Amino acid sequence: MRTDVIVIGGGIAGIAAAVRLAREGVRVELLETRKKLGGRATSHRDPKSGELIDNCQHVTLGCCVNYLKLLDDIGAADKLTWTDRQWWVEPGGRTSVLEPWLLPAPFHATLSFLCVKFLSPGEKAAVARAIAAAMRTDRSTWVGRTFREFLDQTNQPPHAVARFWTPIVVSACNLSVDRVSAEAALQVIQQAFLASAEAGRIGLANVPLVELYENVPALIESGGGRVQTGASVRSFDERSVKLASGEAIEADRVICALPFERAISAADDALRARDSRFGQMASLGHSPIIGVHLAFDRPVIETPHAVLLDRMTDWLFRKDNAGTTVHAVISAADEFVGLAEAELIERVVGDLRACLPGAAGPQLVSGRAIKEKRATFAATADSDRYRPTAVSEETSLVLAGDWVRTGWPATMEGATRAGLIAADAVLEGASTSGHHVDSSLESELRGRGLSSVLLSRAAFATVR
Repeated sequence: MRTDVIVIGGGIAGIAAAVRLAREGVRVELLETRKKLGGRATSHRDPKSGELIDNCQHVTLGCCVNYLKLLDDIGAADKLTWTDRQWWVEPGGRTSVLEPWLLPAPFHATLSFLCVKFLSPGEKAAVARAIAAAMRTDRSTWVGRTFREFLDQTNQPPHAVARFWTPIVVSACNLSVDRVSAEAALQVIQQAFLASAEAGRIGLANVPLVELYENVPALIESGGGRVQTGASVRSFDERSVKLASGEAIEADRVICALPFERAISAADDALRARDSRFGQMASLGHSPIIGVHLAFDRPVIETPHAVLLDRMTDWLFRKDNAGTTVHAVISAADEFVGLAEAELIERVVGDLRACLPGAAGPQLVSGRAIKEKRATFAATADSDRYRPTAVSEETSLVLAGDWVRTGWPATMEGATRAGLIAADAVLEGASTSGHHVDSSLESELRGRGLSSVLLSRAAFATVR
């Protein structure tokens, strides 16, 4: 069989590339090993309970403009529920709320930040100093350095690092401040917290994640293409794919949107020898995430979500209106992936009861821990030089995935951008410019220039 473009991998990057191409009338063959689309951002039927549960809670932000546009294109934008607030909860239950108030961006959260209880006045001043520095920093000057170095340069107290910077960076980048690339962490701060009041809004799927992508096959088929799930790729090169079933598919171009380790193992030997990007990719690593699904006999949480301070559990997400079902997330979970499921559940329940006053009495009905040992690529300082470009002069193979050079860490937005860049490379020739990637928020932040820096200094003086 022959088609125009083969997209290998039905995760978000593969979906974004295939949908973009199909909308331009390109015949696309989208291949996915699993029986469903979404990659790591999907759901599965729990063998213990029979319920459809998400692999792990995935969160989108208002700054994820390309991912949100993708959801709109596939008719899933109304399947998100949005909140403007973040609830930060200390052991004992004391809660602080971060939310935009009356000031314009990038100071929309300044007034609520001044009111948080989990930092001292001196720590707030230190955080404000670092935010002012981040605002005027060119991220490219921090390539190859860790975010810890940035924090040290701005004299951040250990308590502020533990209670403010760590929850933000670990949740967004899935790495500790000691390991994460400064460029990646600064990108999150500049885009999600400074660009606009809307940029930091939190969007959660109000359906199982797999249902977000249920319209994708019809869209691709409308362009003359096809989606094959349960199609395991045995090998591929620049213009063909061989499936484990024995089927061979040929195309004018191939986009590989597999996880990087799978791309390396499935690539044809001759292709790997000609394309030096595979050698780069081999130096990338992974960072794990653990998701723990809990159900109680009575409500345990009132807010849509909560950041837990000083605990193993990073975030809690309410999964039903009553607050009896909770999804807990442990990011950068290297220290905990070796624990048995029963111990993980016990520890997370302990975190709930330590921080949420309403969780002391309710009894646990069921618990399920899901370990994603290869949840994301590890966006370390070293990874900046190992992330490959989408295209290369050595071969015509196009790469897509959140691990490709997109300017973003391992997020759904980063994956979407990678897919769009790959699609544009096919449509427009070997270009990584990402013509159809929306970078308006980045331009807006840069455009504020000196006035933003002056305002940031005023905010710092106010905090102090």
